[in-house]
Amino acid sequence: MATAEAVLEGAPAGRSKKPLVIGLVLALLLGGAGFFVAWSGMVLSGGDDAAETGQKPGALTGIAFVPLQTMVVSLGPDSGSEYLRFTAQVEVVDAAAADVALLAPRILDVLNSYLRAIDTASIEDPQAMARLRAQMLRRIQMVTGEGRVRDLLITEFVLN
Repeated sequence: MATAEAVLEGAPAGRSKKPLVIGLVLALLLGGAGFFVAWSGMVLSGGDDAAETGQKPGALTGIAFVPLQTMVVSLGPDSGSEYLRFTAQVEVVDAAAADVALLAPRILDVLNSYLRAIDTASIEDPQAMARLRAQMLRRIQMVTGEGRVRDLLITEFVLN
């Protein structure tokens, strides 16, 4: 017990709260300064906007869009709808636009076959659009060859 009493006698009676207050004030100042710098756009602004600098954006090069004919696919009797009206465009590499346009009938055949083969519940589910797009894009890329088609843009997907 003698050592415990000696330890208690050597301890300061009350610690100073000055370092805690200084640290809190510095943290608030630095946080406020960081907020202002980010809010004003000095940091993390994402670069200069063309409108702010007066510069016009450059021309888009290297892409082209090949429109596909509108398809009407009859759905099964268990579906809530009778028909699916589907229109899309294919985003292609500029140099391959003529090749992909030449292959448009084959692309339509692949898409028609795919849309007729899948379950009608998959077509009617609004959350399935991303999966359907990915499946159709992969099939188009297989038909046209790798490196030609970048994306499939669905412009009309209507259930009647």
